[in-house]
Amino acid sequence: MRPVKGRFAPSPTGRMHLGNVYAALMSWLWAKSQGGTWLLRIEDLDPQRSRMEYALQIEDDLRWLGLDWDEGGTEGRGPAGPYVQSRRGEIYADILGRLTAMGLTYPCTCTRADIMATQAPHQTDGRIIYSGHCRPASLGGQGTTSDSRPAATRLYVPDITIDFDDLICGHQSVNLARHCGDFVLRRADGAWAYQLAVVADDALMGVTQVIRGNDLLLSAAQQIHLFNLLGLQPPRYGHIPLLTDTQGRRLSKRDRSLEMGHLRTLYTPAALIGRLAHLIGLTDTPSPITPTALLPHFNPARLTPATTTPTLPITPFAP
Repeated sequence: MRPVKGRFAPSPTGRMHLGNVYAALMSWLWAKSQGGTWLLRIEDLDPQRSRMEYALQIEDDLRWLGLDWDEGGTEGRGPAGPYVQSRRGEIYADILGRLTAMGLTYPCTCTRADIMATQAPHQTDGRIIYSGHCRPASLGGQGTTSDSRPAATRLYVPDITIDFDDLICGHQSVNLARHCGDFVLRRADGAWAYQLAVVADDALMGVTQVIRGNDLLLSAAQQIHLFNLLGLQPPRYGHIPLLTDTQGRRLSKRDRSLEMGHLRTLYTPAALIGRLAHLIGLTDTPSPITPTALLPHFNPARLTPATTTPTLPITPFAP
């Protein structure tokens, strides 16, 4: 059995909010409660929105909370660096080359507007299932790309079902063709797509478990498929409920009242962790507590499918 290694992989597009802190805390607790290590990776794939100052701010907030990492970060502590995705382009190009050599990729010139005009959103996350408009005849399509547009690179997805046991949500069965469709590995502007980068990084960094938000549950099937194609062992996945505001909307970095810059003016680190731990059911009272002191209280059984919902309201939270 591989040593346990969890990871937290934030996007440096703004200040962390309470939902990000919740995901980091759960990931840290899950790894540390098993005697494992915890890795910090900076997922700055979006060149328009990502900023190094945000990455440094995330690191400062994690240290303030008492959530230090054993490996990774902007300074690249550990053997599998760099741990900043914008510095890993050659690695992603190699992975893409392997998939292309298998005959599984093709250029796609469809815009998001093109795709949205022909497909209905999947479930409630707004996911659009690609119709296969640009898929070549060699992969069962028509190959109708436009030479006048820059092309993204898509992965051909067969009509197969991926089964996996989520650590929190239980058994999942996802048909790739019906629920995911052919997905992008590299964007038309040259930026690397999330699915390819995260699989390459989790594999090469030795990640064995991924605790993250429920909004990424469907992505696990796509990532497991990529792991299988590359002959790599996927991590175990656990998808936690999303924190929502009083109107049931998921938190975002636009929620200033719940972002770390504001929260740090209201709470000590232990007070913030204590209130959050109580909110998610790890403690009976919202008394101040450090992440290390919280470890003996961590019980994954409280997050079984029978007691877990896709969302978790944050109210009441403010002091």
